This record gives sequence, structure tokens and C-alpha cells, in this order.
Amino acid sequence: MDVPRHRATRRRLIRRITYGGVLLATVPLITVGLSRLEPAAPEVERSAVWTDTVKRGPMTREVRGLGTLVPEEILWIPAITDGRVGRILVRPGARVEPATVLLVLRNPELDQAALDAEYQVKAAEAKYADLKVQLESQRLTQEAGVAKIQSEYQLAQLKADRDEVLAKEGLLPDLQLKLSLSAAAELSNRRRLEEKRLTIQSDSVEAQLAVQQAEVNKLRALARLKRSQVDSLRVCAGATGVLQELPVEVGQRLVAGTILAKVAQPQRLKAALKIPETQAKDVQIGQKALIDTRNGVVSGLVSRIDPAVREGTVTVDVKLQDELPRGARPDLSVDGTIELEHLENIVYVGRPAFGQPGTSVGLFKLAADGRTAARVPVKLGRSSVSTIEIVEGLRPGDRIILSDMSAWDKHDRIRLN
Repeated sequence: MDVPRHRATRRRLIRRITYGGVLLATVPLITVGLSRLEPAAPEVERSAVWTDTVKRGPMTREVRGLGTLVPEEILWIPAITDGRVGRILVRPGARVEPATVLLVLRNPELDQAALDAEYQVKAAEAKYADLKVQLESQRLTQEAGVAKIQSEYQLAQLKADRDEVLAKEGLLPDLQLKLSLSAAAELSNRRRLEEKRLTIQSDSVEAQLAVQQAEVNKLRALARLKRSQVDSLRVCAGATGVLQELPVEVGQRLVAGTILAKVAQPQRLKAALKIPETQAKDVQIGQKALIDTRNGVVSGLVSRIDPAVREGTVTVDVKLQDELPRGARPDLSVDGTIELEHLENIVYVGRPAFGQPGTSVGLFKLAADGRTAARVPVKLGRSSVSTIEIVEGLRPGDRIILSDMSAWDKHDRIRLN
């Protein structure tokens, strides 16, 4: 027969309670331990990142910008008067001299105005000649009157002298003497007045001729202006060089001031570089520069800095010192590098994808085995085109990742495979 085993049942109950207590105590411990474990570092392809080693030594600060070759001197030729394009004699690309006629304009109204101005000059000159003859005739008439009065005065004076001698000898009455003296005095006054009138008339002649001469000069100047305007219809280059632009066509109507042509000297070119405004603050006139024309490198000096910022860049002109390579021509795209300063004995590294001068960034520093990298805070200093100064956070010999690591911003460690 079966015998109940009360003690075995009790032992099973105690065992279950013990297992349950151990399980309840183990689960929180496991949870806490797992929560304290760091997540597994993501893997990054080694070939997908760009690394560099921190160095100590000299560093040359530079800024770089794209630009074009432009002429040092450009002659813009405007239209002096209104007109219509009649003929185009030279096309862009041709070499020109100062007297080379580029195009001919037509303006019949201006031709007529120039002809009218010339006729007005001739009419004014004829009027001047006629006035001069008339005034000369009047002057001669006045001189004749003065000569007549002078003769009459001399006769009257001689008669008065004779009568005075006769009167002293008692041969002539006193009344007759007084009449002779009075007649001589009257003619003397008339002579003086006529001479004064002759002087005044001479001054008047000069004034009237000067007025008419001024009118002639004014009309001559107007005629010269009209003639120069007519001559300007034959548009000349005005300088030795190459015709770069001629933005007009035959038959086109133009107004005064319209740009007709652009003449430049291709042998005298300079580089106009577009430097980012954040880097242009350190550029100074006289700094050295290298201009890459894609067909050779030419040295130069900074000659001008544009005071205005346009579209986030500052235009910097570089005067070229070396001879330009073959194929260099206006508007050729170039790449320029300007040397700002030469630094000695500083810690520097290749410039990372992100990180501005004077800021602090997080960069991944490779471990000694090169298989893992951890993020470290780094303070950056002065920068150049491809290098940047390290102020804090790294030492010479450290290897860092320069590539864009924004995809791993949530991770402080990565693995390289």
C-alpha cells in the first residue's frame, strides 16, 4: 500500500520558494548591469574616412579663391550722339589701333545741323566784315571833320594874331580884334570837342567789333561742336589693344551714352579673385599670391581690395609679376592662393570638414591600434587653406579623422574595419 511522504512535499515547496527568490533578486541586477553597458560602437569603413596626423612645426597661412583674368585698363567707348548703326567694320577679337574705325553711325539731322552751323558762321563773318567797313568809314568821316576844324582853327588863330599886331599899331579897331580872338577861341573849343568825339568813336568801334567778333567765335565753336559730333559718328578704337565686345548690330537705334565697344590690352592682365568674406579680413595690400592659370603658375602681389562685400565674397585684385603663359587671355578662369603669414613652431593638422577658426569641435581620435576612434574636444586656432592650428585637445603624433562624421554625432566611439 502507498505511504504519504509529507516531508518530500515540504522540501519541494522550500525549493520552489528559494528558486523564486533567487530569480527575483537576479532580474534587477541583470537589468542594472545591462543598463550600464555601453552600446556597441558602430562600424565605419576605413576607406571611407580621411585621416591625418597632428604635427608641430612651421605653417603658412593662406586663403584661396577662384577668379578670372581681367585687363588692368579697359576702354569703354560710348556713343557721343544719337544715331543708327550704318556699318560695322571690325568684329570682337581683332587687334585695333587708336585710329581704327570700328563702326559708322548715321544721323541725317546732325549732318544738317552741322551744315547750318557752318552757314551761320559765314553769315556772322560777313556781318563782322560789313560792320568793320561801316565803322571805319565813320571813323574816317570823323577824322576828316577834325582835320577841317583844325584847319579853320589855325586860320582863325593866324587872323587873330594879325589883328592883334595891327591893333597895337592902331591900325585896327579893338572891336575887330575881339571878334577875331572870339572866333579863334570858338574854333579851339570845337577842335577839342571833335578830337574827344574821335577818341570816343574809336573806343566804340572796338567795342562793336568785339561784340560781333564774340558772336562769330560763338558760332564757330558751335560749328566745331557739330562737326566733332558728325566726326564721332565714325567710332574709333582710341587705344591700341584687342576689341573685346561690340554689342550692337547694323540698323540698331542708339542714344547718346550707349556703350558701343570695349577695348582692352591683353598683354596687361591682372587676376580678380573672389575671397570668402570670413577669410578676407586678413588680406592686406602687398601680400604675395600665386595664380594658377591651368597652364602654369604666375606669382603676383595683392594690389587692391574691394571695400564692399558682394554675394558673400570680397574681390581682391592681384597684379601679376611674371610673364603670362601661352593661352592666357581676358576672362580666363584662374585659381589664386594668397599668403597671409608664416607661423613657426605651432601644432597643426589638416583642416577638418567642419570647424571654423577660433571654435571648439569634437573630433574622432584614433586609438593606438588604429581599429577604434573616440571623440575628443578640440579647440581650433588660426587656419589656412588646408591646415589649421590646434590650441587644445591634441598633441603631435595623434591621428584624427578629418572627414565629415555628422552621421555619427550620437556616438562617441566608432570602429574601423
